[in-house]
Amino acid sequence: MSNSMGGLIDMLPGDCVSKILSFNSPADTFRSSMVSSMFHSAVESDVVWEMFLPTDYKDVVSRLITPLTFTTKKELVVSLCNHVLIDGGRNMF
Repeated sequence: MSNSMGGLIDMLPGDCVSKILSFNSPADTFRSSMVSSMFHSAVESDVVWEMFLPTDYKDVVSRLITPLTFTTKKELVVSLCNHVLIDGGRNMF
């Protein structure tokens, strides 16, 4: 990608970049951080990662067998992608 294209991408509004990233998978979102500084900033934002969480994620977290330690939504998404047990081990998320 040429520098001029990278400059154009950086001109996108942050909410636009966040919306674009929400159409990706979490893995592709990680990779997108290398596209431009704007994408890198967006990938570090809880706003982007919250889009990957189910609407009832707080309920899911409360039902985990082993409590998760996370400080960002990104860390939570990564942890939940590793198939954690919920409901006394009867179900997997």
